[in-house]
Amino acid sequence: MSKLDIIIAPDPILRTTAEPISEVNSSIQALMEDMLKAMYDAQGIGLAANQVGLAKRVMVMDVADEADEKESPNPLMMANPELIWTSEEDSSYEEGCLSLPGQIAEVVRPAEVKLKYLDQNNTLQEIQAGGLLATCIQHELDHLNGILFVDHISRLKRDMIMRKVKKIKATRESEKGNFKSL
Repeated sequence: MSKLDIIIAPDPILRTTAEPISEVNSSIQALMEDMLKAMYDAQGIGLAANQVGLAKRVMVMDVADEADEKESPNPLMMANPELIWTSEEDSSYEEGCLSLPGQIAEVVRPAEVKLKYLDQNNTLQEIQAGGLLATCIQHELDHLNGILFVDHISRLKRDMIMRKVKKIKATRESEKGNFKSL
């Protein structure tokens, strides 16, 4: 497994529409596994390939509740995901993003979705989801389309969040630059 770094906004790859893949082969399976590891390491519940610098239509997620000891990890690995239905009813969740560290905002999205995708075995699947899973699916699918969760909120809130993220990114980059190996 190779270690993947999560891209912090602003970065052009996060605004790129990801390209479909031809099939889920061993290299895509390895990418999915590496993405899951990066997501778990960052304590996230979803990750899209362009968040790790690859413009491929691949996303992973796991909305299992870590606080519930009875609930074990339940990862979903998806390639070429495509929404085929969304409910007319909306729901709102406070969303955050690994590419916008420490930032959250309330986002309104369809309450339920139906999605088709290729799983890690290159098998066509369909899933209907509500609640947090539906929100996570839509959030990660947005990433694959070059959209961030802040694009769904007011311009004022978006601008405030993006200023904070730019400061966080600049601080992290300067800390990396000041690191001296022995």
